[in-house]
Amino acid sequence: MFENINNKSSEKTLLELKDLASKKLSKARAMPKELYTSNEILELEKNLIFSNEWVCAGREKEIPCPGDYFTFQIDTQPIVVLRDEKNNVRALSNVCLHRMMKIVEGKGNKKRFTCPYHAWTYNLDGQLVMAKYMDRTDCFKKENMKLPQIKCEVFLGWIYVSLNNNTQSVSSKLNELHEIVAPYSMENYVDIISEDLTWNTNWKILTENFMEGYHLPVAHLGTVGPHINLLDTEFDKRGAFENFTYQTFTKNPDALVGTAHKNNKTLKGKWRHTSILPTIFPSHMYSLAPDHLWYLSLQPCGTDKVNIKFGAALAPEVLEDKKDPEPFLDETRRFLYEVQNEDRYVVEGIYKGICSPLGQPGPLSWLERENHEFTQYIARKLTKIIKG
Repeated sequence: MFENINNKSSEKTLLELKDLASKKLSKARAMPKELYTSNEILELEKNLIFSNEWVCAGREKEIPCPGDYFTFQIDTQPIVVLRDEKNNVRALSNVCLHRMMKIVEGKGNKKRFTCPYHAWTYNLDGQLVMAKYMDRTDCFKKENMKLPQIKCEVFLGWIYVSLNNNTQSVSSKLNELHEIVAPYSMENYVDIISEDLTWNTNWKILTENFMEGYHLPVAHLGTVGPHINLLDTEFDKRGAFENFTYQTFTKNPDALVGTAHKNNKTLKGKWRHTSILPTIFPSHMYSLAPDHLWYLSLQPCGTDKVNIKFGAALAPEVLEDKKDPEPFLDETRRFLYEVQNEDRYVVEGIYKGICSPLGQPGPLSWLERENHEFTQYIARKLTKIIKG
């Protein structure tokens, strides 16, 4: 029945997933536990999802000047994301064309990239410009050697990369999302956090956790929970979208974070204390508030670990109002790290429960509509291997 599936348990799991995705929300449950624990399912996710879809590498403001770069990775493919001499954002394979050494680590600013193994050197468009002692090699032609380009697009300040050169543009895939989030002008928000983390859970568990507000008053009781008006949660009346999902929720006007600054003259009425929570499939999600945003971009690192790019940014008027912003920034970062720690506790706990013999997926709340839409997305991608 299935191509490239050797495990009968995986066949059964995918059939269960397909059936679950076909149900309406009122009859939906959480995904089968094997979706989170099976190595064969993980390989399907890598091949059918992460090798084909757009993955968020970070924010354009991370590389404001020519020569600025940071490194990233999609599954086993190292990537360097940079701003070139013409001020364009591009992504290159971060693997030397000689003996396949990884060329650069971390982030910084360079005019050229030099491999640490034999000093082969590349300019900012990937062209090989120097390789010593290759004059006796007949098959070597420097002018023909250029690092492979990775498909790269900037959308509303986000940098997306894809290993699939034939994929549809980000802007066309997310056109409907643009009209929803554009009034916040998040591309102008000022970065205050950008770091890489690894947590002990499955990537889908963290995705599902971020996309729903049902847990906020409980799991985040010590931080954002008391300021959430859970019954004000709203979903798009048009129904599910193919490439993303989102919800909106409001915060109390006296909340510490999540409301518009007095100098914000763009947002009106309830939008001054409304947050938008999009998830761009498969694994980019952010909480966009009038005064800040924070985001995660996820990739699996085994069934039980997830690599996380975590970042946060502030609306520019928030910082412009501070004569000495450092104490405020320190407190904001501390607060967001505390929220992160609350999430880490629950998502790592969920993975332990999924691995337990008595753990079973339960029915979803109406507040978990996005979770069911995520289930439908996963089903669309993984059940492609069903013959017929």
